[in-house]
Amino acid sequence: MLEIVKAEALEELNKEAAKIRQLITNQKNYQCITQCKAFEEVVDTQMYGFSKQIDYAKRIGILTREEGSKIISDLEQELNQVYGSVFDEQKKKETSK
Repeated sequence: MLEIVKAEALEELNKEAAKIRQLITNQKNYQCITQCKAFEEVVDTQMYGFSKQIDYAKRIGILTREEGSKIISDLEQELNQVYGSVFDEQKKKETSK
């Protein structure tokens, strides 16, 4: 029974992570990311809420500390890659002018 609960919980957490990834991907353009502070706040709020869900899953024994940390870390790395690629793209545009 515990394995079923863990599998269902992991599935729901992965769905939430996918929603955040989709939010980030949908806004993957320089104008939005660099000039829209509301977008940054939305992402921060989403990440904060998601981290609380991960913390709860760890506290009730559905995730190990390592599993929870990996999920958060992977999502943060993806976000950093998006920001990095957008800023790299903008630098290329500025130097080609």
